[in-house]
Amino acid sequence: MPRWEQDNRAQGPIVQGFTERGFSVDGGIYEALLLTPERADGWSPPPVGSLELEHLEPLLALQPQPEFLIIGTGPSMAFPPRALVRALEERGIGVEAMDSRAAARTWGMLRGEGRWIAAALMPLA
Repeated sequence: MPRWEQDNRAQGPIVQGFTERGFSVDGGIYEALLLTPERADGWSPPPVGSLELEHLEPLLALQPQPEFLIIGTGPSMAFPPRALVRALEERGIGVEAMDSRAAARTWGMLRGEGRWIAAALMPLA
């Protein structure tokens, strides 16, 4: 097991629940959220169809780079732009898109396994 995985198993921010205003993480409420194994930050995303690499720069700066990126597309499943998926895959980062509630639950499960991932969660409403 790589050292970063041993050091980060089940550590970092976890989405503890949902409110009418957004995601509950470590005592804060976020309407939209960027997650890394190290931190949670509020986010002002564009509509999913306009999402570009520049909107994800804080996640792409993670070292080592994430295994893959979970994109929570809001209250329902939507597909991110194919150009974005291709650009991430060219960097060696896999992409999984799903509605934001499912993305938050997936984040918690995979972080519990110590996976080195990142997530971009769009608003729930």
